[in-house]
Amino acid sequence: MSGAAKGGWLSNAGAQFAALTKPDNKPAMPAIPVPRFDQFYRHAELTRLLQDYAAAAPNLVQLSSIGKSFEGRDIWLLTLTNTATGPDTDKPAFWVDGNIHAAELTACTACLYWLNKLVVEYGSDAGIKQMLDTRVVYMVARLNPDGAELALANKPRHVRSSTRKYPYDEEPVEGLTVEDVDGDGRMLSMRIPDPHGTWKKLAGEPRLMVPREPGEFGGEYFRVMPEGTLTHFDGLKVSVNPDREGLDLNRNFPAYWRQEYEQLGAGPYPTSEPEVRAMVDFIVRHPNIGAAVSFHTHSGVILRPMGMQSDDDMTPEDLWMYKRLSDLGAKLTGYPAISIWHDFKYHPKQVITGTQDWLYEHLGALFWTVEIWAPNKEAGITDYKWIEWYREHPADDDIKLLKWSDEQCGGQAHVDWYPFRHAQLGMVEIGGWDRLNYWRNPPAALREREAARFPQWLLTLALSLPKLEVLRTEVRSLGGDAWRVRFAVANAGYLPAYVSKRALERKVARGTVFNIHLPPGVTLLSGKERIEAGHLEGHAPKGSALAFLPTRDITGDRQVVEWVVRGARGTALAMTATADRAGTVRAEVTLD
Repeated sequence: MSGAAKGGWLSNAGAQFAALTKPDNKPAMPAIPVPRFDQFYRHAELTRLLQDYAAAAPNLVQLSSIGKSFEGRDIWLLTLTNTATGPDTDKPAFWVDGNIHAAELTACTACLYWLNKLVVEYGSDAGIKQMLDTRVVYMVARLNPDGAELALANKPRHVRSSTRKYPYDEEPVEGLTVEDVDGDGRMLSMRIPDPHGTWKKLAGEPRLMVPREPGEFGGEYFRVMPEGTLTHFDGLKVSVNPDREGLDLNRNFPAYWRQEYEQLGAGPYPTSEPEVRAMVDFIVRHPNIGAAVSFHTHSGVILRPMGMQSDDDMTPEDLWMYKRLSDLGAKLTGYPAISIWHDFKYHPKQVITGTQDWLYEHLGALFWTVEIWAPNKEAGITDYKWIEWYREHPADDDIKLLKWSDEQCGGQAHVDWYPFRHAQLGMVEIGGWDRLNYWRNPPAALREREAARFPQWLLTLALSLPKLEVLRTEVRSLGGDAWRVRFAVANAGYLPAYVSKRALERKVARGTVFNIHLPPGVTLLSGKERIEAGHLEGHAPKGSALAFLPTRDITGDRQVVEWVVRGARGTALAMTATADRAGTVRAEVTLD
């Protein structure tokens, strides 16, 4: 298997960046590290890599832990912003995470790729500079360090998410436990000749197994099962044991949480798991987060909400904005953008929920899940549906995939069947698809290419966030020591300051809050020290046909408040304005 990174990291334009950004007469910063995008990092190596970024670019990168995993590993958060232009909490924020599922390791790679691009190109890319100067990115490249560590172990296991035993912690007393039985670092499949078997060799290509046809008999048939060991095998019955680690952290979020009988792996209660609780706590404590993307694998699609509702039941204005920004994602990444409800159900009678529903449904933040990598598309299979293809597809598709394995993957995506003496089953053959290294994740040589699809879209989303700016301040004498003070602000962002109509419906987005800070000797004659004004619109068009649907509120992006104060000439007054998702601005005026 491709495994974890074995050495340090390479360096690229890091030295150039350090020279560009170091203050005069001060030592140059350490060179910016560069991840090995063709390898996956173990936790200790990932920790060192992130620490190196923080040390090399302290003006742009701050590293902190938002909590501990079930096994006690730090869940590392990167705060990416130019600290010289203000603290992160004063800026609109974009959240990015990856690797909530154990074996979906390329999700972490995608985060690291964007991290590297942001830091290295800050001095040369105007868009990146604008974003890091005016916004903040909160990035958790690996939300589930325990599961990733298990997937990268010398003898790996590919559980869904957390390594906590759930719902029961007993050892299995019978059945097949999936594991690497021959110690080659891969978990493949086992096939055994059986006249009652479901599978047969494909005519003309015996390496491939295809289903028997209805009514078919008289051929050579096989039972195919995961590679693993059997407990109390009676020579007849085989059932595959579920993983003892049965949690799915993506089902542990508060919105639409359902018990185990409705949603497998959801945990005993919402946010019961430390990894999810750490993320939820952080996001709730940072209301400046207005949009988010979570990286997963695989299918090669961008998924948008909802998971529990059809498009017809969504708030129309939010649906229109989702479609607009999702279509942009499709254009920039080459991945189709689709609805979870309409296009990405594991079963037509079941619904799935997760991070996307909580962030949008409860908080009104825009959210997308990106499923990285589509091996079938890589093999030239273009006419397919994402989930339905795995239920049934023509044998020609398997032939295309096998050809791709032979020609592009050195014959390792599909492993030729080889004999093995199994402790319980006797002679079997092991082989088939290597799902971790070629299905759940791209082969090593293609990981950087896949990760490189997303930075421009992520940057565009972040730059679309609302951004509060000071428009004007005024002081006018009313005679004597009385003064009228006016403070006007505007939203310079594409999205409205509340981001979505759902946020207004859920009452989780306040209007613009103005504060005047009165020094000793100054009293307020009119107005309040804190005024909550209305919401600020963004510059996104409300309609596409300007001649037929003119905008009614031409200045909906602006708010102004005024106070009358009594104070001595020459006194300085401080004022602040805050819109949770558009940031905080500060101004000072002098009574003069």
